[in-house]
Amino acid sequence: MTDQPFAICLHEADNVLVALRAVPAGTGLPGGITAREPIPAGHKIALRDVVAGEAILKYGQIIGTTTAAIPAGAHVHVQNLGMGAHKQDYAFGTAAKPLPAAETEAEFFGFHRPSGRVGTRNYLGILTSVNCAGSVARFIAEAAQRADLLAEFPNVDGIVPIVHGSGCGMSGKGEGYDTLFRTLAGYGHSANFGAILMVGLGCEVMQIPDLIDRKALKDSARFRYMTIQHEGGTKATVDKGLGLLRDLAGEANKATRAPASARHLVLGMQCGGSDGYSGITANPALGVASDLLVRHGGTSILSETSEIYGAEHLLTRRAVDEGTGRKIVDLIEWWEDYTARNFGEMDNNPSPGNKRGGLTTILEKSLGAVAKGGSAPLSGVYKFAEPIDRAGFVFMDSPGYDPCSVTGQTASGANLIAFTTGRGSVSGYQPVPGIKIASNPDLWRRMQMDMDVNCGDILDGVSLEAKGQEIFDLMLRVASGEETKSEAQGFGAVEFVPWQIGAVM
Repeated sequence: MTDQPFAICLHEADNVLVALRAVPAGTGLPGGITAREPIPAGHKIALRDVVAGEAILKYGQIIGTTTAAIPAGAHVHVQNLGMGAHKQDYAFGTAAKPLPAAETEAEFFGFHRPSGRVGTRNYLGILTSVNCAGSVARFIAEAAQRADLLAEFPNVDGIVPIVHGSGCGMSGKGEGYDTLFRTLAGYGHSANFGAILMVGLGCEVMQIPDLIDRKALKDSARFRYMTIQHEGGTKATVDKGLGLLRDLAGEANKATRAPASARHLVLGMQCGGSDGYSGITANPALGVASDLLVRHGGTSILSETSEIYGAEHLLTRRAVDEGTGRKIVDLIEWWEDYTARNFGEMDNNPSPGNKRGGLTTILEKSLGAVAKGGSAPLSGVYKFAEPIDRAGFVFMDSPGYDPCSVTGQTASGANLIAFTTGRGSVSGYQPVPGIKIASNPDLWRRMQMDMDVNCGDILDGVSLEAKGQEIFDLMLRVASGEETKSEAQGFGAVEFVPWQIGAVM
């Protein structure tokens, strides 16, 4: 990067530069200005004198309002930039331009399911209806591992116990119950599970018979269930569970990888530990890959509603119709109320790490986050964990908390995850493989064992189009069985985090 400029202007309307690397005081910068102080990499620099109360523009969009006058060449950050009032022009559907279909059909090798879905992995799942069954689910998985149960089933990728902290101590109706119900039912239908054993305690609010009756989890060859109380306690449940797992493994082992169109890929897109580079490198590169997937007939899911706040107008303008766009606005209004009644505010985000990486307000962070969605029309808006029933670029409501958001995307049907990060992230999302994408070269050097793609070389001249194609090609390979860095290190055991809404009683 030593041959590159110290800073760039991202849009002709901007009144700030972005530092591409650490800028020493006295450094000459684009626009004929001089750095008045040291500026950290990824942070903003005033391109001209700015008065107090003036809007700061980045990406050609307002990211906040100055709280003090800022001279040209000075550091623009939390000490002199705040949220400020903002109003968006939603202009529903005015930028919804269909993408051209791909000239040739991309393929991967996946597991074809009776439902018509295609899995990218072939796991056995042990799904729990309630926290009380979590330890027993893990005991069953551990017993299977000690018995080397999968040695005779080479087509099965592993055993995934899905445990969580809810399922009881909650109302049996309403928003919280419905959200957990959709989440558990969605995992029960995941194409990445070859077969599932569901375990409950027996007396919980989230009753297994309700899940079965209402969501038709009735494929006896690929789905079995039991409760600890009915089986006679822990040991009896573990013993029976081990036998059921063996039967289920035999069924799952019948599946083998076969060619599948890329239209069967459902990509969940995430960003976590974002920095000032994320909206310049990793996120727009993933946006290019998202567009490529949509052009091949596939589906990409953008989420994290609290992290599109202030940039939602960029999505409403791409909505296929006004009704779809208004669903985004409705979500934003729900979140404003949700945070207020829980004594929070939307600008509580960015996190301290985001701010150290150069992001100042949620408006700035959201503008970078939305870049993951590329340029395809927004074809649908869904509740958390609601089944995705149409192809193309869609939005699913979720918190910005990454494990929770990925949990919802997986329940909605995602069979692949792409995760951009600027500060670094260590996580995995069994049963779905996760591709980690680094936004800057320093992160790539420090955490290369955790990162799958380096987008830092965009700062050295690699085009967004070339990097997006690289990510898309990796997506096809991972979907066909190539192991990601997080999979190789065994991540995924603690990242099932349903969105818990409502009173805990």
